[in-house]
Amino acid sequence: MPEQETIDTVLDVFLRVQRSRLSDRTYRNYEDVIRLLRHSLDGYGYVSLSDTDARRWKAAFEAGDEEAFCHLFGPEKIPGHLSEFLGYFMVRKVMAGQELLKAAGTVTGKLVRWLEKEAYIEPEVASIAVERARDGARDLPAADRLGSLLHDVAANAPDVDVDDVDDDDWVEDQLMISEIEPGRIWFEGGVGPFEVPKKASDLAQPGWMVFVVAARVKRRWHLLEVGSVYPS
Repeated sequence: MPEQETIDTVLDVFLRVQRSRLSDRTYRNYEDVIRLLRHSLDGYGYVSLSDTDARRWKAAFEAGDEEAFCHLFGPEKIPGHLSEFLGYFMVRKVMAGQELLKAAGTVTGKLVRWLEKEAYIEPEVASIAVERARDGARDLPAADRLGSLLHDVAANAPDVDVDDVDDDDWVEDQLMISEIEPGRIWFEGGVGPFEVPKKASDLAQPGWMVFVVAARVKRRWHLLEVGSVYPS
């Protein structure tokens, strides 16, 4: 395995290698995804560090290096961060269109296979990470479309005065989708069903998380506000 390589330098090499084989448009997607992956690693990668590595990172960060994570650590740290990147960062921190959301999974999958080929990570690690990236390429755009459809449902909800709703009939929380039927969605804890377009129920998956504000009025649940949809 190569020594003294950092995430920063290895990602630069990966992009140079890809540049020769990609169209300008596709390469721009690669650049965008890798740039966002760096931001995610530098912003959140430290939470998974050992105590010793965390002290190294903290010292460099507090000395003024805001990109300390990618400057200090090697590419073997990348696969373990992909769930955070695809399942949280791309959903919560990035205003991305469908093309970039799909590219996030595709590009990270290509990156992982390249890291395996270059002997930076073991095949077993690569296989798990590639599966996560493949899920991201499929689920991120679908979750984004579902969020838009649920937002439209909430925008058309009736006016509800929270003071007129019993505590048991009011929900304001991040909930997991628990059950789906054509045109209907339930959340954990028996919250639902909610009437939604069939396009929405077709996209939804059990286990996905959604921040919702909802009320039950005359035994019927209404979505009042919807936040981001997080694919599991």
